[in-house]
Amino acid sequence: MTVAPSDTVSRTEGVGPLLRAWRQRRRVSQLELALRADSSARHISFVETGRSRPSEEMVLRLAEHLDVPMRDRNALLLAAGYAPRYPETALDDPALEVVRTGIERLIVGFEPYPALVVDAAYDVVAANRGVLALFDGVPETLLTPPLNAVRLTLHPRGLAPRIRNLREWRGHLLEQMRRNIALRRSDRLRALYDEVEAYPVPDTAGEAEGPAEPVAYFALPMVIEHRGRTLSFVSSIATFNTPMDVTVAELAVETLLPADPATAAYLQTWLD
Repeated sequence: MTVAPSDTVSRTEGVGPLLRAWRQRRRVSQLELALRADSSARHISFVETGRSRPSEEMVLRLAEHLDVPMRDRNALLLAAGYAPRYPETALDDPALEVVRTGIERLIVGFEPYPALVVDAAYDVVAANRGVLALFDGVPETLLTPPLNAVRLTLHPRGLAPRIRNLREWRGHLLEQMRRNIALRRSDRLRALYDEVEAYPVPDTAGEAEGPAEPVAYFALPMVIEHRGRTLSFVSSIATFNTPMDVTVAELAVETLLPADPATAAYLQTWLD
């Protein structure tokens, strides 16, 4: 079990500039933050300029109201001279056996619908047979662990050539990544974004052909060719509520739900 600071924050950087950066990133004024944290704008100003050292409780309170990710809360505590509060336990550690078992049962229970679990950098930590079926035909070079869900989706030798509405789905994924980059100070996530954003988009990538019968989609679907059929999925993402471990806080369960009756019917025979 380890405790780690943010991957881009130096331990020598003072807590004041870090808190100011998070406040500005969230577009919150000193007065608004003070009201949320039951403090004063004067005290917040003193903390940010280094004139006052916040207590451990105050660091955590400000981090909570600024929606600072758990990994970065540890970095704030370190910068303020306190021990990190949240452990980062390897997923294969015996201490997380209940978590591993739970998410594995959860995604298996979603079958035949595709479901997978990813970490903060979109690396796949678990996947069910529905996901593996979608990856059928992807070159082995892209399936070498660690698998990355975004890379596999947008790579020109991955799922991208089979996604009928690639431009729309690519825009959705890139926007999701930009939001996560704004939330987290992560060089790793930024590097992944720069990589996949640079992938070429085929000139033929355009609007998907509609299904045989008109469908009123309730969310943007990913329309993909699979074994001679056109399937439509919408994505649903779930995270753990009130996590107390960095690893658990950064896990997300993504399920691909059928977006039209034809896809739903086909999936019932998918894994037979």
